[in-house]
Amino acid sequence: MSEQGQREVAILGGGCFWCVEAVYLEVRGVTSVESGYMGGHVVNPTYEQVCGAGTGHAEVVRLEFDPAVISYRDILEIFFTIHDPTTQDRQGNDVGPQYRSVIFYQDAQQEATARQVMAEMASVWDAPLVTQLVPAETWYKAEEYHQNYYAQHPMQGYCAFVVAPKVAKFRKTFQHWRK
Repeated sequence: MSEQGQREVAILGGGCFWCVEAVYLEVRGVTSVESGYMGGHVVNPTYEQVCGAGTGHAEVVRLEFDPAVISYRDILEIFFTIHDPTTQDRQGNDVGPQYRSVIFYQDAQQEATARQVMAEMASVWDAPLVTQLVPAETWYKAEEYHQNYYAQHPMQGYCAFVVAPKVAKFRKTFQHWRK
């Protein structure tokens, strides 16, 4: 465990980054959340390129958290509750490799924790987990208009019908982790 005041990084992809970002912005102990891209072969990809599904990148969030407040394990337990880790390259109507379920680990400790949580979560779901577990690569921050998207556009159709239910599920299931 890190000393109080230190920050750790978690990078997670669970479908559209607007959904994942909106949830983690509400998590106690999470100090920053950014939407971005990781896992592909195109340098400095744009949203349009990533949506074209030819870059290899996933839409991900990069979050910093205080491990004295919330553990990496807790971060992952929230992650596996707010998205479906059993669907290959899709979350609901969002289809394509950019929407894959993926954990980009920072070090051997994160990898081991993720493997343990994934093994435990496998018994929760009716289908096998397809979540990828891979080392972190080069992080590319998404365009500014994607940052804090849900908070800025709560009435936009996608936000109202897709993001809002995920945030509501987090609030109900993990009330003890709300800021």
